Amino acid sequence: MTATAERPERAFPTPNGLTGVGVIVVGPGDRILLGLGHDGRWELPGGKVDPGESFEEAAVRELAEETSLRADAAGVRIVAVLMDGARGVTRVTAAAVLESATGTPRVTEPHKIVRWEWFGTDDGVPKDLFAPSAAALRAWRPDLDIPPAPAHCYPTAR
Repeated sequence: MTATAERPERAFPTPNGLTGVGVIVVGPGDRILLGLGHDGRWELPGGKVDPGESFEEAAVRELAEETSLRADAAGVRIVAVLMDGARGVTRVTAAAVLESATGTPRVTEPHKIVRWEWFGTDDGVPKDLFAPSAAALRAWRPDLDIPPAPAHCYPTAR
């Protein structure tokens, strides 16, 4: 049987969604790293997944680009895949947990983040969170005292 060429509209479909990763960096004392955006909301490091990249690779790349922290993709654990439809665009976000990173976080993209700060998960997580970050945090720790985030959550095997 001869393979036939794929229809052009299937080979190059019109993009209709965003794929990203939110990185939950867990530091000493069960503290997590959040960045204050210029809109006043706190967010996890993270961003879009580049073509051909895994969630784990995107997590460590985005972490380094945004905070200067370094990590190994083998140390990234994907705890859930989240999907929402904010602003009419399907957004798929992997909630990635990283418990080992080296360096000191610093603002490397001042047009996006005002400052990076560590927060205790028992009492210190801000309530004003970027929705995908809130969804990722809830997927990781449903017990956190943060507002619900509208997203479909598909937990991975732990």
